[in-house]
Amino acid sequence: MSTTRANGRDGASMRPVTFTRGCLKGPFGSCLVAFGDTRVLCAVSIEEGVPSWVKGTGKGWVTAEYAMLPASTARRSRRETSGQKGRTHEIQRLIGRSLRSVVDLGLLGEVTVTADCDVIQADGGTRTASVCGAWVALHDALGAWTNAGRVRSNPVFGQVAAVSVGLVDGRVLLDLDYREDSRAEIDMNLVMNGAGEFVEVQGTGERATFDRARLDALLDAGTVGLRQLLAAQRDALEA
Repeated sequence: MSTTRANGRDGASMRPVTFTRGCLKGPFGSCLVAFGDTRVLCAVSIEEGVPSWVKGTGKGWVTAEYAMLPASTARRSRRETSGQKGRTHEIQRLIGRSLRSVVDLGLLGEVTVTADCDVIQADGGTRTASVCGAWVALHDALGAWTNAGRVRSNPVFGQVAAVSVGLVDGRVLLDLDYREDSRAEIDMNLVMNGAGEFVEVQGTGERATFDRARLDALLDAGTVGLRQLLAAQRDALEA
C-alpha cells in the first residue's frame, strides 16, 4: 500500500494520534483523543447502583454514551434532544462492549461506570477514536477508584483499541478520514485487545462485495494500525 493520500500519508499510515489525559477536573478519568482532525472528549464517571438486569449479582456494569456536538461538522448538525438516532445507539453500544471486554465486572461491585464520548470535531473515525480515548480515561478512572480503596484490585485487566480500514478506489487504506470514508467501497471497523485478539469486526460492502483475500488484506492493514494505537496508549500512560 504505497498510495499517497491527500494529506501526504500512504495507504498503510495512521493519522497523527494524541492522547491528552486528565483534561477535565470532575470525572475520575478523562482524555482528549485526536486522530488527525477528529477530536473526541472522553470522560469516565463512577456511580453507585447498577441497571436492573445486574442488580443483586454483586457485579458492576460498564456502559457508554456518545454524541456529536452541533458544530463538530462543517454543516451544523442538530442535537438529538428528541431521541437518539440509530447510528448513535450503535456507536455507544460498540464503545460499551469494547470497554467491558477488558474489565472484570465482578471486581467492581454494584457500581456503574459510564464513558461519555463527545465529538468536538469530526473528520472520520469518531467511533474508533472514542474507543481508544475512552479506554485511556477508563484506565485512569478505575486506577483512581482502586487507589481510593473502593475495590480490592484494579478491575481493568487489559487494553483495547479500535481503528477503521477500507477499500477506496480499489485500494486498501488504514484509518479513513471523512473524505475517504464517504466514498469507500468497503468500510470496516476493528476492535482489538492488548493480546492481539479481535473484540469486534464490523465490515460492510458499501459499493462492492469482497472475497476472503480482500478481507484478509483489510484485517492485516487494520492490525498494523491497532498495534500502533495500543503502543500509543501505553506511551500516553507512561508520560
